[in-house]
Amino acid sequence: MKVLISDHLSDSAISIFKNKGIDVDYLPDISRERLKKIIHNYDALAIRSNTNVDKEILLLSSNLKVIGRAGIGVDNIDIDCATSKGIIVMNTPHGNSITTAEHTIAMIMSLARQIPDANVSTKKGKWEKSKFVGTEITGKKLGLIGCGNIGSIVVDRAKGLKMNVQVYDPFLTDDKSKELGIEKVSFENLLTSSDIISIHTPLTDSTRNIINSDNIYSIKKGAWLINCARGGLINEKALSDAINSNHIHGAAIDVFEKEPAVSNVLFKTPNTILTPHLGASTLEAQEKVANQIAEQISDYLLKGAIINSLNTPSISADEAPIIKPYVKLSELLGSFLGQVNVGEQNIISVKIEFDGKASEINSSSILSSVFCGIFKSHIDTVNIINSIQIAKQKGLEISTINHDRKCDYQNLITVTVNYESKSRKISGTLIGGKIPRITEVQGIPIEANFFTNMLYVRNYDKPGFIGSIGTLLAEKDINIASFHLGRRENSGEAVALIAVDQKVNKMIIESISNLEHVVRVDSMNF
Repeated sequence: MKVLISDHLSDSAISIFKNKGIDVDYLPDISRERLKKIIHNYDALAIRSNTNVDKEILLLSSNLKVIGRAGIGVDNIDIDCATSKGIIVMNTPHGNSITTAEHTIAMIMSLARQIPDANVSTKKGKWEKSKFVGTEITGKKLGLIGCGNIGSIVVDRAKGLKMNVQVYDPFLTDDKSKELGIEKVSFENLLTSSDIISIHTPLTDSTRNIINSDNIYSIKKGAWLINCARGGLINEKALSDAINSNHIHGAAIDVFEKEPAVSNVLFKTPNTILTPHLGASTLEAQEKVANQIAEQISDYLLKGAIINSLNTPSISADEAPIIKPYVKLSELLGSFLGQVNVGEQNIISVKIEFDGKASEINSSSILSSVFCGIFKSHIDTVNIINSIQIAKQKGLEISTINHDRKCDYQNLITVTVNYESKSRKISGTLIGGKIPRITEVQGIPIEANFFTNMLYVRNYDKPGFIGSIGTLLAEKDINIASFHLGRRENSGEAVALIAVDQKVNKMIIESISNLEHVVRVDSMNF
């Protein structure tokens, strides 16, 4: 395994890779052109904010399995393209939470007491005590737009300063707001009633310019704006105009729409405090996120653990060895259904049921595996990372059920695929917790292991069926490795799962289809 570190990380992070036996190339000042030439050599890429991992880079990264961002923001990574290529994207959402929250509080205090301007004035030999009359923050109403990891810490610190905190966050539960001791309000209410507004949301299509020219004058006159989250959340021109018109009293901004911000409309705007994206810039935070991403990448490469992933379900290092056999089983079950010929009918919905010990595992990774199996015989580019994305793009209904009932098996996974006018169903278990085995097909009990080449035959339970298909395969010089039968009732509907030593061509499949008592036959490859 080989890792490229293309931004500045700590020596301790590099040591983490080396101590785990992973080869590391540390090239923090690598040019884009050189990155394009060498990226195909690496299994993993560790970055901060300087490296732009766009579509062009990703299309050249033929061996890349994981990208790790030491920090929160992933604006410099094309996640959609990474997902389509089966590349996991990780970040460290908690590593700099405290640091960023503390910077937010520092910006509020600096703005309230005009500390930067007072510092400059004093160092110039002036003594303008009467000019720099500050504002107490005790009792002021702080409005937070977003209350995730960082926002929650800001709440704690602000309450310690005796501020009154209210929050707009559509994802914040009532229980969590009660736990934090804060008031949930509407976006409009927050704007009109807050003395200070601080933004703590990611930059998405829905949050871009969340403060803009249309709503900035709805903000309480004389309020302050704080943004230590992401550039682009506030329309900078609108903010400048609102400050110059004395509607907004002032602003403290750490992040900008275009960075590095070497020129900006806010540079000439009064009553502003501007810092060069310092939210995560403490020695403790830099060290922490670097070490965290090194550990996460290492755990994925060596153990299959997926931590803080943005495009696939997370699996802890402890969970990975337990879940791995279930992932294999679920992909095989999905592959079985995906290979069954259903004509031109489209899949409408997929249901996955869990029994026994299977109901106790992290099912999110199972979903990805099932859909990867279903699609891989039809879509060359599908993988366990992008399979859910593909399913959602197709508009498929997805449901999961964890059963609490007696089961004939210690663990059981059942997958049902519903088409426009029919459905397909298969169940499977793990023998000894490791070996995948089919237990039921279309509601018919039948036990068989998965083989590389198999025939799935729907037939009627009539004398002569086994002999006729055995004879035909013998005539075609195809050896049978195993033969498993199941039936719904005597002389009724039945299924056969036949493992063979080589792939069966279409002509032979057609010959089998023409045999007496055969309803249909599908060639399977696992």
